[in-house]
This record gives sequence, structure tokens and C-alpha cells, in this order.
Amino acid sequence: MKKLNVVFLGTPDFSVPSLDILYNHPLVNLKYVVSMPDRKAGRGMEFKSPEVIEYAKSKKVDFFQTENINKEQEFLDKLKSKKIDALVVLAFAQFLGEKVLNLPTLGCFNIHTSLLPKYRGAAPIQYALLNGDKSTGVSIQKMVKKMDAGDIAWSHPVEIHENETGGQLYTRLKYQAALSLNDFIYALKDENLNYEKQNEANVSFAPTLKREDGYLDFKNQTYQQIINKVHALYPWPGTYCFLGKKRLKVFDIVKSDRKLKPGELHSTDSNLIIGCSDSSLRLSYIQLEGKKPCSDIDLLNGLKDIPEINPSKE
Repeated sequence: MKKLNVVFLGTPDFSVPSLDILYNHPLVNLKYVVSMPDRKAGRGMEFKSPEVIEYAKSKKVDFFQTENINKEQEFLDKLKSKKIDALVVLAFAQFLGEKVLNLPTLGCFNIHTSLLPKYRGAAPIQYALLNGDKSTGVSIQKMVKKMDAGDIAWSHPVEIHENETGGQLYTRLKYQAALSLNDFIYALKDENLNYEKQNEANVSFAPTLKREDGYLDFKNQTYQQIINKVHALYPWPGTYCFLGKKRLKVFDIVKSDRKLKPGELHSTDSNLIIGCSDSSLRLSYIQLEGKKPCSDIDLLNGLKDIPEINPSKE
């Protein structure tokens, strides 16, 4: 049986299980792995290859690294000569121009960790949790020039568990993406795909998150909004407020029955409790700037004076 000639484009650890599926798939000839250039990382600031390149090296798969694949005409000509059937893209961090999109005979396919057209963009996993969604999923769409807007070729729903964090859902979707890709390859080879256009009326976006997005605004946010944010943004970028002039990272909270005004801090009974817009909550596991992560009980035992929660982001 003739195999599909496939090129994989990706960068981080999240992409590796899907790359591993392609490498081991009985219907695939993995011709190239394409990724970003090596970057300086770690305490020694030594050059480090992206995780997908490390995988390619370990399996002796041909690879190519570039800041912009659209400008690599010589490499694109080489791919064209190899009669590539499909490009598979997952967390590549580059937009593909028309000459790249038109290169494979069957198309370029992007794996996205939401059920499109919901949450187009860079952070679909976190936005599903921020909004308190009960489910999400994996979509594989045939790429067009507009971001995440191509026809859906394959999708798989995933239930979101109660109290699931961004890190936990990230890990589950990392492997579900690979499982979905496995099934998609069989359907692609058998020409058994039913493409579905995205309904533009249902489009929503999940833009790149920044560190400041983790700020907890107790005066204006409900308990549910705050717990959603604490879960969604763990482990990155994390959530925080200010205790006096020091940043206080917040890892976990518990609802409290104590009646407090929004933003009001209560620190008796060895608990750190603060009012939010509709109720009160306990900051149960935290880390004050300059100290180790601990319970609120341990933090309060180590402080002589309890400063106020600072409403300012400054």
C-alpha cells in the first residue's frame, strides 16, 4: 500500500505525541520535521533545540529549522520535488503563506485544541476553563490563510472535569490530539473525510495570555470567576494579588461563609479570607514574594503584621 508523504510542523513538547504518531503510523512516510531555530535557555543560557527537533534527531528523521518557512524557497522547492501529500501543523508559531498552503497535494492540516469555531487563537485550553465550559475538544482543520478558519476535517469532544487545571487539561489534550491525528490519517488515506464549514456567527477568540492576565480583582469579580481563573491559569501564567506591596501568588482557594465586603481582608482564625463581589473566599495555598509556597495558616504564623490586600496592580 502506498503511504502518505507527510511533513510535520511544530515546536514544543505539546507537539511531540502527535509527531510520534506520524513517525510510527503504518500509512505515513514522515519526510521532514520543521520547527523554530534553537534558542538560548536555562541558567547557562546554552542553545537548546525545540522538543520536536530533539525527537527528530533521536529518530534520525530529516529536519529543518527556520524563523519563517515562507521565505525558505530552496527548502520549499525540495519539498515539492518529494511530492508531499500533507503538511500537519501543531503549535508551530508561524503563519503559513499561500505558497506553503498550496504545496501538498491533499492540503495542510492544523490540529487545534478546541471545537472550532470556538476559541480560535493561541490559548484555547485556558479560555475554556476561564469561561467555565463543561467540554472542549480537538479539531483538525484544513488550513487557509485566515487563522483557524479552515473547514473542519475531524473533531473529537473532550469533557472538562470539575476543578481541572490548565496544566491537567493541557496534558490530556496533548495526547488526545495525537489520538485524533491517528484516526484522521486513516480517514485521509481512505478519502473518507466529511469537511464542515465553520459558522462565522459562532466564532470566538482565545488570544495569547500575558502575566498580568493572572491578576485577581476581588472587588469586581465573583467567586466563580476567580476560581475559574485560578484553575485556568495554573501553572502558567499563574494568578496573584498584592499583600501590601508584595506580590502574593495564589495557587488554590476555598469558598468561605464569612460575610465580607468586596476586597475586605480578614485574617483571624489562622485563615486568610477576602471578600469578592458576591461572597467570600479563603486563600488556602499561596506564596508571598520572597517566601516558599505554603498554606495561609503557615504564612500567617510567620508574619508579625498583616497588611491589606492592595487593589492596585502597581
